[in-house]
Amino acid sequence: MQQAKPFIKWVGGKSQLLPQLEKYLPKELHQGEIKRYIEPFVGGGALFFATVQRFKISSAYLSDLNADLILTYQVVQQQAERLIERLDFYQKTYDSQTEAQRKALFLEVRKKFNEQRHLISTGDIKSDKQVERAAQFIFLNKTCYNGLFRLNAKGEFNVPFGKYKRPAICNPALILRASECLQLAEIRHADYKACRSWVNDASLVYFDPPYRPLSPTANFTTYTGHEFTDEQQKELAAFFRDLACRTKAKLMLSNSDPKNMDPDDHFFEQLYAGFHLFRVAAGRAINSKGSKRGKISELLITNYAYEPRSLEPHF
Repeated sequence: MQQAKPFIKWVGGKSQLLPQLEKYLPKELHQGEIKRYIEPFVGGGALFFATVQRFKISSAYLSDLNADLILTYQVVQQQAERLIERLDFYQKTYDSQTEAQRKALFLEVRKKFNEQRHLISTGDIKSDKQVERAAQFIFLNKTCYNGLFRLNAKGEFNVPFGKYKRPAICNPALILRASECLQLAEIRHADYKACRSWVNDASLVYFDPPYRPLSPTANFTTYTGHEFTDEQQKELAAFFRDLACRTKAKLMLSNSDPKNMDPDDHFFEQLYAGFHLFRVAAGRAINSKGSKRGKISELLITNYAYEPRSLEPHF
């Protein structure tokens, strides 16, 4: 059976880090006590798909500030068959063309995508325009350079063509399985703070915000057109702390590890003082230059203690 997993590429996606993240899931999830999954920076949704397929989750709340991403999630949830029809058209068209024609198709779709960005709406998912926009979003994601989603100052998608020979634009089995998993989810275009009313004592809340850059040149926070600054990292930490005080929900948060570059940078240790902070190997090199090679670590912050356990579900 097809396993649900992210149906788009996403910068900072957690697919490669999943085995490590799963080790740190709270024991209450294994014991069946956690019934709700909440992810307010959903991105590719790797941990969501893994969690709802392994554990007895009865409801979920997913949100993000990227309107096109959320529209696409909603179309996958509610209009999977129609979306597959449009993706199949793009797949067959792309596969039958020369590289020059493929680039022309990419530029044409990108132009329409930008011209029609005012059409983004999560209120009428059954509209042909919304299904087509979701198809364009996935097409661009699969055929642009490195699967980046980047907006310029005008709010236009500006990533160049990726020159891929056989991109998987249409994967019907994956879309249909993702749609099944999304049936239990409330999907919202919203700021992370909007999840507050959904958090109860039987919740696991996973925060995967735009990472704090390790260097000025590593800053990539433009997938919504807005930067996520140190001040916003502090606001998020305050929100995390408030939830921890008000509820018995289990909270987990990922972010970059400043100590990869500066051993004296205690930004997150100070910000999340009193919580549990772990370092996990991200499985990628910190720099392509030989003098700076080495595996990079990322931070995982929780409001519960880590208890080593089997990765098999409890039930």
